[in-house]
Amino acid sequence: MLYTNLKHIESATDHAQIISEHENVVIVCGRMGPMCVPVYRIAEELEREYNHVKFFDMEFDNPESQVIRALPEVRGFMGIPFTIYYKNGEVVKATSGIQTKAQIIGILDNEYSEAIAPSPALPQNREGSFDSATSENVSLKNISSELAV
Repeated sequence: MLYTNLKHIESATDHAQIISEHENVVIVCGRMGPMCVPVYRIAEELEREYNHVKFFDMEFDNPESQVIRALPEVRGFMGIPFTIYYKNGEVVKATSGIQTKAQIIGILDNEYSEAIAPSPALPQNREGSFDSATSENVSLKNISSELAV
């Protein structure tokens, strides 16, 4: 068993029951190692913020985790953990290896949005600032129109 604060899946039967009973499910399948522990910690944090998503872990070396390791979506994955995102019992996304909190939030927001209209994407500058990128675009537009006169 994994030593995380996530709910544990220990059998293929548990896995089937969980994904059939919950609309949005994330399963992190891994070991207690340096690539997996950060993903478990992020899942533990996000569990409190994403009440409409159920988070679980499953031990990669458990023979029962074959239900995860045999998924076509993970074919070719080389690193662990395998993080599987289910919606209505179907895999909607699968990732492999360490992920940042921002990457996981991006997937959660994309796959499990609660009917919130998407906001238009704003251009970003190299520093990732939306404000300066937007104002730069406005400034460039003004300069272009002035040059055309």
